[in-house]
Amino acid sequence: MTTGLYPGSFDPITFGHIDIATRSSHIFDKVYVAVVSTRSTKSLMFNTDERLQLCTEALSHLKNVEVVSYSGLTVNAAKDFGAHAMIRGLRMGSDFDYEFELALNNQKLSPDIDTMYLMANLDHIYVKSSLIKEIASGGGQISHLVPTNVEEAIKAKLMN
Repeated sequence: MTTGLYPGSFDPITFGHIDIATRSSHIFDKVYVAVVSTRSTKSLMFNTDERLQLCTEALSHLKNVEVVSYSGLTVNAAKDFGAHAMIRGLRMGSDFDYEFELALNNQKLSPDIDTMYLMANLDHIYVKSSLIKEIASGGGQISHLVPTNVEEAIKAKLMN
């Protein structure tokens, strides 16, 4: 059985993330969408449990996809979940530089785990979680960028 790990903060999960998870589910027998539980470099809107719930709801239609959380190095999480590859999405050229550096370092840490990149669908190439939060904070429409459960969660979070 081939297993892939799709890691990220998913703060929040977007239609772009869902597209990558869906396409990955056609390539791998099992896909773990791995929500990182600690992110010191990012200001998160949702805590780990909230992000897990939002992802689980948004991906419930994918029978071979399981949402999990992890902390520490992503390559270690890939090993822990028995993944053969880490799945990453690429939106544009600026993503490539960061992802290339990350992949080379991960290769040194764990040469037996590959990194697989899927190009973003053109409909989602500019979808970015931080931008969605900014649009929502300004009262803009985000229903074309995130599922209904995420849109409602963002609005509720902003009202508090």
